[in-house]
Amino acid sequence: MVATLAAALLIVSAALAAEPTVPLGNADPFAVLAGETITNTGATTITGDVGLHPGPAVAGFGPGADQVTLVPPSALHVADAVALAAKNALVTAYNDAAGRDVTATIATELGGATLPGGVYNSDAGTFQITGTLTLDGENDPNAVWIFQMESTLLATGSSNVAFIRAADACNVFWQVGSSAVIEPGATFSGNILALTSISLQTGATLYGRALARNGSVTMDTNTITRAVCLPDVGPGTGGGSTSGTEDAHLFILAGGLFAVAIGVLAMRRRASRSN
Repeated sequence: MVATLAAALLIVSAALAAEPTVPLGNADPFAVLAGETITNTGATTITGDVGLHPGPAVAGFGPGADQVTLVPPSALHVADAVALAAKNALVTAYNDAAGRDVTATIATELGGATLPGGVYNSDAGTFQITGTLTLDGENDPNAVWIFQMESTLLATGSSNVAFIRAADACNVFWQVGSSAVIEPGATFSGNILALTSISLQTGATLYGRALARNGSVTMDTNTITRAVCLPDVGPGTGGGSTSGTEDAHLFILAGGLFAVAIGVLAMRRRASRSN
């Protein structure tokens, strides 16, 4: 009976356990953030704030042709208090992502893989995407993916990140121990937290964030859109109601507690009879 009760509690715990997101804090409004320099070539469009600290200047920002266009209300912060607060938040977020317990060690090449939420690293300490990486939310809009790299991230020109069953780019974090390169024409998704630098090459598209802790962010005719997690909205409401996934978790919790209660009653009856 004790084993049955323990099993029931384990089922409840497993059902409710999920990798929490990486809080970005004051870095959340930023689509691009760097420590040393931010440079751009060509007509780049950014939706989300751009920040630099402590680096003193950015290059390739408008007005004019072949410059960065910031989509309102996006703002540029260079070596100011807002950029400093965002930079400090990035350091915290980077350390958080790097310190998470690993769910699985997988192959360096992510192209062709389908992965549920979790924390992943590779034996080589790097990740590369050639082709399509599919992230499966398993109908949980709060599913989180953290990819830990000791050194580099490379997304080739043929690469793409696809999302199925409620997976969302806002919950994807690429913790890069050195630098990330998104090659020409690649379509990349998720929040890149790089210790050194990030290079978005000609025509690459990013839905997420390019956050370089110590080095530079280099852009060339890119489209960068900050990924935003939307609040759960239940049917027939204006928001704030329980999602279907949360309902399922509550149902499992109730079932587990019911099983525990039945087990306790059975144990009491047996004890009563033995007396």
